[in-house]
Amino acid sequence: MSQWIKWGCLGIWLSGIASNAWAGVIVGGTRVVYNSEKREASISVKNPDKSIPYLIQSWVESESGSAEVKAPFIITPPLFRLDTEQENTLRIVRIDGQLPSNKETVYWLNIKSIPATERTEQNTLQISVKTRIKMFYRPAGLSGNASEAYKFQRFTKNGNQLQVNNPTPYYVSFYSIKIGSSEIEEPGMVAPYSTRDWSTPEGATGTISWQAINDYGGISEVAHTSP
Repeated sequence: MSQWIKWGCLGIWLSGIASNAWAGVIVGGTRVVYNSEKREASISVKNPDKSIPYLIQSWVESESGSAEVKAPFIITPPLFRLDTEQENTLRIVRIDGQLPSNKETVYWLNIKSIPATERTEQNTLQISVKTRIKMFYRPAGLSGNASEAYKFQRFTKNGNQLQVNNPTPYYVSFYSIKIGSSEIEEPGMVAPYSTRDWSTPEGATGTISWQAINDYGGISEVAHTSP
């Protein structure tokens, strides 16, 4: 394993595209949905590079990212060599923990790639790159449909504040939110049975419209409501 040395710790978080790619390594999705009735969830990792193998390290952490809160999931394999022009599958398995049964819970799936390096007498800087994607734990039997949840968001505008209320048991990840032609920056997501607020652009008026990101990283149709 001596070739896997002299690497930096630069982390880059990529999201919002059909697949995540960095330094030749491709992850087969921008999010993972773990359905509770299944034994595991999975996501692929591919190295299309013709000359550089990578060491791939993966783990799941809580939404807060705190090391003190251990996520009740393991990944197999947690650490492996991904050779040139090869593909492997990361399998995510729940191991313990009491999770809410009436709503989704979100975690972060981290995948770090470390390129191989040759022995040399010269000083070198080898950069590892980490991607961080959302993983949604979805209990069985939730009411409604995850793909339709974005349509049921309730928006209210008060002065320069816009609030959304999510009455569904699903997380809704917004792709865009607009008031008339004015767009909310970094709309993020709203948790189940929760509210979220944004400051609105000055002078923003008109119909509120929004789009969401679905389970497959695609973009929903536009939904509208009057302010």
